[in-house]
Amino acid sequence: MSNWFSKLQQVVLEELNGLNTRVEVVSAVGGLIPPGMASGFRTRLLGRAGFIVGEGTVFHGQPRITGNAGLEAHLTIGRECVIELECTFDLQERITIEDRVTLGHQVMILTSTHELGPPQHRAGPVTRAPVTIKSGAWLGPRCIVLPGVTIGEGAIVMPGSLVNKDVAPNTRVSGTPARVVETLT
Repeated sequence: MSNWFSKLQQVVLEELNGLNTRVEVVSAVGGLIPPGMASGFRTRLLGRAGFIVGEGTVFHGQPRITGNAGLEAHLTIGRECVIELECTFDLQERITIEDRVTLGHQVMILTSTHELGPPQHRAGPVTRAPVTIKSGAWLGPRCIVLPGVTIGEGAIVMPGSLVNKDVAPNTRVSGTPARVVETLT
């Protein structure tokens, strides 16, 4: 009986490795608040979990946050940002969002992916790279930002775009993959 219990205990510990209780509690409490309400309260909750969130930033919905232990050190959000409903932050590596950035509904910011593996298992070893979104940028709904990307100051990413390379400041990009459609003045 003790051998069985020991194996069970080992499995449970392996599964819970990296669990961040503060982040899980904040996500659960924030998820109880109806979307669009108490956006300042969600922001304060995320601050209590250890994330750096600037003054005046609001979350209109509880973001999905994934990553390993210590993930709260991987997210910095500046002042006066607007984060809409159902955004996802993959915090395997650092995400830096500067001041006055707006993220539309269901924006995904990913910092991890896989190298190409052999035919038996194409998802090879995990690779990680930080993402930076500079001041004043606006990402439309359902954008996906891939690892290693920097989105420049004042740039606009149109809805549904897949951003797989850096976006220059003051440009509008669109498509899959995102391409420059306009230089903004």
